[in-house]
Amino acid sequence: MTVYATFDSPLGELLLVGEESATAEGGTALVSLSMPGQKGGAAVQDGWRPAPGAFGEISRQLRAYFDGTLTRFDIEYVTGGTDFQRRVWAALDAIPYGATASYGDIARAVGAPAAGVRAVGTAIGRNPLLVVRPCHRVIGADGTLRGYAGGLDRKRHLLGLEGALQT
Repeated sequence: MTVYATFDSPLGELLLVGEESATAEGGTALVSLSMPGQKGGAAVQDGWRPAPGAFGEISRQLRAYFDGTLTRFDIEYVTGGTDFQRRVWAALDAIPYGATASYGDIARAVGAPAAGVRAVGTAIGRNPLLVVRPCHRVIGADGTLRGYAGGLDRKRHLLGLEGALQT
């Protein structure tokens, strides 16, 4: 069964969507984490059940992240996506807290040809787990902030929180 809850954050109210799971701590595996105005973000659907208590561990880790005391999430989530998207998303997961990588770096990490940078950008843009899967750490080759489904102001905020903004 699909369940959802909201989480107040410095980025606005986040929507947590999950599937009930007997193996996930707190009983829920995260399917998506989205924010207001997000391009392609989730919206509550008919048949979803509100379950504020189902995301206890995820909420605890989000609070610690926004407080600056958590640098890596350890939660159960539903993988989803195509094989290529999963490879790109795994490369995102490998970018350390406080660091950034370029779209070209990600393309090389997944073995995509130089012309594949656009496909990498599309896969990054389809990341359903904003904040948790750190697509905000991907920047342009010239060090500028480029695309973020949640908006560049939020990307700037996250990179500032992590101490990763270029001067």
